[in-house]
Parts: sequence; C-alpha cells; structure tokens
Amino acid sequence: MAKKSKKQQSGGTPATVALTAAGTAYTLHAYEHDPASASYGEEAAEALGVSPDRVFKTLVADVDGELTVAVVPVAGSLDLKALAAAVGGKRAAMADPAAAERTTGYVRGGISPLGQRKRLRTVLDASAESHPTICVSAGRRGLEVELSPKDLAALTTATLAPIARGGASL
Repeated sequence: MAKKSKKQQSGGTPATVALTAAGTAYTLHAYEHDPASASYGEEAAEALGVSPDRVFKTLVADVDGELTVAVVPVAGSLDLKALAAAVGGKRAAMADPAAAERTTGYVRGGISPLGQRKRLRTVLDASAESHPTICVSAGRRGLEVELSPKDLAALTTATLAPIARGGASL
C-alpha cells in the first residue's frame, strides 16, 4: 500500500496537496498547454498518449439549484438527465462558468475534482471502474494527475453512476 505520492511538484496545486495529505498514490503528467486548443481533455489525452476513455474531464452542473461535479471521459459527453437522476434530482444544466470557477477555486479547463475550495457533491462515471488508473485535471491547464478510480471516488466521496454518453467504450 502506497503511503505517499509517486511524484510531487514543488508548490503543488490544491489537488496535489490533497492527494499528498491523504497519502494517495498518484503520478503527475505535465504537458505544454496550447491556448488555441478546442478541447482541454482531448488535448491532454493526445499530449499524454493516453486513450480518451481514460482521461476524464471535470464538469460542474447545476442540479435543482445545487452545484454538482460530474467526472466523465473526454471521449464522451455528460448526460444531464442521468446526472440529475444519479443524485436524486429532477433537472440539471451546465453551471455558469464564473460560478464554477468561483466555487471550485480553479479556472475552466483546469478544474479538478480534488482540492476544491468548496466541496461539491461529485458523480464519477461508472466507466472509470473498467480502468486500473484514470487521469483527471490536477488543478491547472497542462497538468493531469493519474490515480486509481477507487481512490478518486473515495477522496471525493463520489457516487458512481452511468452519466456519460458517446465515446468508444461507453
């Protein structure tokens, strides 16, 4: 059982600080972010040479007036109805980007499910369980953290549910 991170960047992000404090094993992957990139998640998958089914994007949605985090593969998209159902809600819509940034403490394209300013209810797409490790944002553009889906779910107290649609293996 790993007691400390595999890699720690000096000055880390709130996400890496949270992982280190929890004693969770993880690997950081840095890449040069291209500001002209149309999709942060697809850019990360390509830059890291990782299947888009294993790179998960962190989206913030409003479910019945409550901000909720959805973590889904970049190979697919978020099914808002499925997200609402997963948390016992009736209606979900994408959150206002400014509200998402203010609440999580991260900028769009760098929102991590870990180390958020305000802990939000989190739902992790069930497809994550089919991979030994997945990559999620480490809290800034151009930085991903690879960890086991089980550890991510435990650290975020996430509900696992089928909330993604589309993609190669979804």
